[in-house]
Amino acid sequence: MLKNYMEHVVDRLLPEVLYQHEDICRCDKCIEDIKAITLNNLKPMYIVTDKGSVYSKVNELELQFRANVLKELVKAIKIVSQNPKHE
Repeated sequence: MLKNYMEHVVDRLLPEVLYQHEDICRCDKCIEDIKAITLNNLKPMYIVTDKGSVYSKVNELELQFRANVLKELVKAIKIVSQNPKHE
């Protein structure tokens, strides 16, 4: 099955970042907007094999990789919190 592994990484790191930003909305719409903005600003990492999954998990452990994802998550949270698409 073809999968953008970056989606998994964002899903795994988002709760950690949300924990540090308690004042933002956590409704489904805002969470999905945060994920979409983040993923649009990160290079996709498509995998289809177990070998690809192992490579991606090793890559995820690298400090710079993690820092890039966290940076984009924080930027997306700021954008969504300043421009929520609900009342």
